[in-house]
Amino acid sequence: MAKSTTPPALDTMSVAPEDTAGPAREDGDGVMRHAPKHAGGEAAGKTGTEKGAGARRRSAAPRAGKPARHVTPAPIAQQHLLDAAVELFHKEGVRAVGVDAVVKRAGVNKMSLYRQYASKDDLILAYLDHMQTASLARIDESIAKRAGEPRAQMLQIFVDLSERASKPGYRGCPFVNVAAEFPDPAHAARLSVVNYKAEVVKRFTALATAAGLAEPAPLVNALCLVLEGAYAASQTFGPGSPPLRILPTVARQVIEAGLAGGLAGELTAMA
Repeated sequence: MAKSTTPPALDTMSVAPEDTAGPAREDGDGVMRHAPKHAGGEAAGKTGTEKGAGARRRSAAPRAGKPARHVTPAPIAQQHLLDAAVELFHKEGVRAVGVDAVVKRAGVNKMSLYRQYASKDDLILAYLDHMQTASLARIDESIAKRAGEPRAQMLQIFVDLSERASKPGYRGCPFVNVAAEFPDPAHAARLSVVNYKAEVVKRFTALATAAGLAEPAPLVNALCLVLEGAYAASQTFGPGSPPLRILPTVARQVIEAGLAGGLAGELTAMA
């Protein structure tokens, strides 16, 4: 009998081919062939029920000489993709890295990416969520080093940042980098930036208030400016540059001026 020359469509993520019933059977090479018919019209002398059961048994078994397909469980694939995005987006930039590069680094296929994230924008937001958690955790770790000493806690944030920013490969604040790549203030990525910076302001405000300031805003604003300047200097002057080494000294002077009320006086004079 004539052979069908068209192989069955295969889902590269499936574990086994679909069940095959009826007179057609699937050989190990993936081509559908029809068994010869006897006078009674039954293939190979079997009833339709027997043939269907046999085809199902064959389709459920691994094909001879071919390895079984491996399917990465969804939670693992999602973590691999996020890890790859964190590494590539932070190092090379969100816009510069395409989904193909993320998929390749994660070791999964593109279909896995779109099963976990509907679009690249969704992956970017997942990356920013991850970076917010990690960045705030570092700030909280600095605060915890000087428990009960709000003045020292504020300073410790800058001491630790100076140390991190002096290491080779430091890429600055991921939220500053993303803000530069997405100029539209209504973009979801920019909203993530705003949310993160609000969390930083909240922490500085709590510390300044605990240090005795009834009006913490002037000091908080000054500390935020010093913080953003340090992030920028790490990329323009480079890790370990003189501006980064002097960062703790500048932060200490700003904190002392703010707690003494000097910053509020400067703002009043400027107004």
